[in-house]
Amino acid sequence: MSGSKTISMTLDELRTASAQGKTKTQKNRVEASAPYVWDGQNENERPLTLEEMQAGIETYRRQRGRPTGSDKESTTIRIDRDVLAAFRAGGPGWQTRMNTALRDWLKTQSPV
Repeated sequence: MSGSKTISMTLDELRTASAQGKTKTQKNRVEASAPYVWDGQNENERPLTLEEMQAGIETYRRQRGRPTGSDKESTTIRIDRDVLAAFRAGGPGWQTRMNTALRDWLKTQSPV
């Protein structure tokens, strides 16, 4: 593997390094260090409570996917490139504008 570094140690070197704490992984180092203690000064540095974390997770989960009660249906349709480019040129919301244009067209047509 390019860029990888292999280090060979004798058993004695490994035991010495282990005794000095040099072979611990970063995870072990973090777990061995003292836990974070908030000094009570800056509210922005206060750790979240369990309830605050759970509320944040629930809020995030509710934001994903289609909104509840949506009556829209996903479909595949072929549209001429120039027509599609014209709608996309208007920026975000082009699909909504295209839907509105089709709805207006339906109002002028007789039912099939």
